[in-house]
Amino acid sequence: MKDFIFLILVSIFVSIPNAKSAETFEKISITGKVIDNETKLPLEYATIVIKSLNGDIVTGGITDVNGTFEIQVSKGTYNISIEFISFKTITFKNKEITGNTDLGIISLDIDAESLEEIEIIAEKSTVEIRLDKKIYNVGKDMTVKGGTASDVLDNVPSVTVDVEGNVSLRGNENVRILVNGKPSGLVGLSGTDALRQLPADAIEKVEVITSPSARYDAEGTAGILNIVLRKGKAQGFNGSITASAGNPDNFGGSVNLNYRTNKANFFTSTGYNYRNAPGNSSNNVTFFDELGAVSNYRNEKSKYERENNRFNTRFGIEYFLSDNSSLTGTVLYRKSKGDDISTNVSNELDLGNILNRTYERVEFEDDDDETIEYALNYTKDFKKDGHKLILDFQYGKSTENSLAFISDYDTYPSYIENAPEKNSTDEESKDILIKGDYVLPLGENSQFEFGFKADLNQLNTDYLVEDFDENTNQFYNNTNFSNTLDFEQNIYSIYSQYGKKINKFSYLLGLRSETTDRKINLAQTNENYNKKFTELFPTVNLGLEFNDSESLTLGYSRRLRRPRHWFLNPFESRTSETYVRKGNVNLDPTYTNSFDLGYLKRWEKFTLNSSIYYQHAINNIEMVQTEDIRLINDVPTLIIIRNPVNLSSQDRYGFEFTTNYTPFKWWRLNNSFNFFKSVTEGEFDNISYDADNVSWFTRMVSRVTLPGKIDWQTTGFYMGPSEGAQSKREGMVSVNLAFSKDIMNEKGTLSLNVSDLLNSRKRKSTSYSPTTESVGEFQWRQRQIMLNFTYRFNQKKKRERQQGDYDGGGEEEMFKA
Repeated sequence: MKDFIFLILVSIFVSIPNAKSAETFEKISITGKVIDNETKLPLEYATIVIKSLNGDIVTGGITDVNGTFEIQVSKGTYNISIEFISFKTITFKNKEITGNTDLGIISLDIDAESLEEIEIIAEKSTVEIRLDKKIYNVGKDMTVKGGTASDVLDNVPSVTVDVEGNVSLRGNENVRILVNGKPSGLVGLSGTDALRQLPADAIEKVEVITSPSARYDAEGTAGILNIVLRKGKAQGFNGSITASAGNPDNFGGSVNLNYRTNKANFFTSTGYNYRNAPGNSSNNVTFFDELGAVSNYRNEKSKYERENNRFNTRFGIEYFLSDNSSLTGTVLYRKSKGDDISTNVSNELDLGNILNRTYERVEFEDDDDETIEYALNYTKDFKKDGHKLILDFQYGKSTENSLAFISDYDTYPSYIENAPEKNSTDEESKDILIKGDYVLPLGENSQFEFGFKADLNQLNTDYLVEDFDENTNQFYNNTNFSNTLDFEQNIYSIYSQYGKKINKFSYLLGLRSETTDRKINLAQTNENYNKKFTELFPTVNLGLEFNDSESLTLGYSRRLRRPRHWFLNPFESRTSETYVRKGNVNLDPTYTNSFDLGYLKRWEKFTLNSSIYYQHAINNIEMVQTEDIRLINDVPTLIIIRNPVNLSSQDRYGFEFTTNYTPFKWWRLNNSFNFFKSVTEGEFDNISYDADNVSWFTRMVSRVTLPGKIDWQTTGFYMGPSEGAQSKREGMVSVNLAFSKDIMNEKGTLSLNVSDLLNSRKRKSTSYSPTTESVGEFQWRQRQIMLNFTYRFNQKKKRERQQGDYDGGGEEEMFKA
């Protein structure tokens, strides 16, 4: 409770800084384009710093992907510097600005003396603001060192990752996860597990897209999370090596290498990790008779021992066909092997809490996962700035094979060895993606865009459950649970959008059409469930810049959530015989209309980014709970079954803000807060699932530079309680701690981080049905301590610019989607 109160007070404190409003006066524009003098390619993220004649920084900005920039200033005389790491700085001294000024094409030359100080992991501002998204840069977050993609996402504003690894955006799990703007084998067949296999060091940034434009897939009713992987851009050969060790057992290493010449860029990222992730859960059930009186109890406790060996490698070549075109090929290979033991102990008690029976169920499971993916990208920049063509082709194949042996024992009142069980899953997925995007500028302040995409997916799941026949001493196929699922889903999309900037007002209007062709075959019964439909998805994004430090955005998008194959597959989980989960082949997509109003304000030391949002969903997919009586070891037993259905409509309202505050040069504070309410209406099997839920979460990050140039970062997170039609979940607090020190003349970095310092990251919930009440607790991973060492060669880690130097911790580009 003290942690909860502390987080609330700090959230309020950083939200009310004593900041004076920025001056407002007439502005004029300084524009230009920055290129590499040797390759003639545009330099993205080149820095423009505008200073007064006495040396004070007035304003500034950075270049976009085309190397262009536009900065607004008042009339006056300035010193204007154009900088890019490892290049010589160009300065326009005593430049008199009396009207809109075009500095033209600015060519930067390589600085040979600084090649050993190339910045690969840039410590840029934590969050950059665009018209339709926020960009979270991973480089400066110490608490994810040695971690995974799940750890990275769990530190991104607006995003939460629960104890099972499920990702939510603004409290909504219906989020689309992309890698480099496309579906990827890095997300794998089982989504959340694959995110735990991707090392954090391979990630450059995460884009949080809450109001996607028509360029993006319509999938994901909450929005899109785009994970952008690192690819070095610096000339010459450079790289980094990282090693990590932790407790519980966690050992790993990764290598990131890059070699760039005038004609080609070679890059690779390879990592290996061994992890032992112990977890636990409990589920205590109270049973009621027809009159509502307590009849008996069942208490279950489970322990999970998970050992995983994971290997990832990704390498590619970017070949510059000309000054304005390039061809990039990448290969991804991912392999993992897991040895898991799940032990479930159940106690059955009578009305007086007297123990009647104890039985134990132990599952030994071996998992082998493998993914290979090939990708090819062609990019052509035409003579006019912003005029470009991008073509993508991608092929991926993933396999996931698991074999489980389940033993079952009665241990009280007498020891009985019950018949064992075996089950196996062989899963194979093949994916083909073909995609094209064409951008055509129309004049100086408007552009037209057109694109297409074909996303073709085939998946086969063979699920076999075998029971043991004591008469023959052999296993036989239990056809009540075994099944084979053939799943094919092809999605064909086209889109178009138009954007224009009129003085300080910008708009981006788009329309996307998606045709979904879904085919499901259950081989065991030869049943077919086919659906084909075409839907239109309009998008609107509006922006208004009041001045350099204040802006307003408004976004609308229609989205959908297609059920994934594990929601469609009707097989039952077998870890527990009394609490099972299964899919539903008849699920339809969920459709959502989303509105988002955002406000950004910057002061000298403080930045506030806030938004109000509303989402209306129909065909909402909800997990419902039913009951059945089955014979288990010849004993009639009540079984709880959970499965998804298109149950309800839902209205979701919310408010969120993110703040960046730098009270001193040695102390920085970042805070995010999200409050939301959801109203659900629906009925299933004569049971009302109406729910009115209010919840919230907040995350506070404090970064302090201690004496000796030791960085200390503390992250506190609190998720408020929530309530559904059949369940309640308690609030949850967690704290991460990290220390970092640069050594070896800043070529090396040593860091220590503690994940879940209080060992409190546990989901505690209560579920209800007409005849039961279940109280559960689940902890995926216990507290973890990690020691990490990174060594950089032909690079040098740079200190970041203090927030407020020129852009207050972010940037805004009207048309960069």
